Amino acid sequence: MTVRIERLVTSGQFSLDGGTWDVENNVWIVGDEREVIVIDAAHDAEAIARAVDDRRLAAIVCTHAHNDHIDAAPALAELTGATIWLHADDMPLWRLTHPDREPDRHLVDGQVIETAGADLTVLHTPGHAPGAVCLYDPGLGSCSPETPSSRAAPARPGARTPTSRRSSTPSGTGSSPSRRRPRSSPGTASPRPSGGGAPSGGVDQARALTPAPPEGG
Repeated sequence: MTVRIERLVTSGQFSLDGGTWDVENNVWIVGDEREVIVIDAAHDAEAIARAVDDRRLAAIVCTHAHNDHIDAAPALAELTGATIWLHADDMPLWRLTHPDREPDRHLVDGQVIETAGADLTVLHTPGHAPGAVCLYDPGLGSCSPETPSSRAAPARPGARTPTSRRSSTPSGTGSSPSRRRPRSSPGTASPRPSGGGAPSGGVDQARALTPAPPEGG
């Protein structure tokens, strides 16, 4: 089956440093007719679940923990049974939005998330947020943004728009990752961590979609 990238736009609010803005966010659904992952569960868990439809949702991957990228993640996980993934460096931001619900697993730089024939390599790209990540798979020949199609959101320097060039080198990096990387099957989650530490397990080795770095919240 052909792996495809689908986009759903949801509306809500982005809050940071005492300011609040109305925004629209891109929710990315990557997979095929049977299994998908959701990248950034923003604002509306029921709308995302409808877009997933009867496919198995293997994982909810958070590119960072600004509230407009994670606010619907726990509700979507509750609806679907999917595992929530977030880089450990964004746990302080996560807890501002979800103080009573931890992510299920922590993303690690170089880790590969496998879904529906796609191998998504996690690239830790701190700056927009301490635990910001991109996902990269040269086989998909696509670069898609980790951030909202911002409307009334504060502009941020260095914003980039989606590209669709085929390359073995992810945008914004000097070279394609070549070291051996942990490999994860997103549906095999361990219990949620009780503290802030990154859970272990679910790893082995590598290949490599990219939501590219920030544009909005």
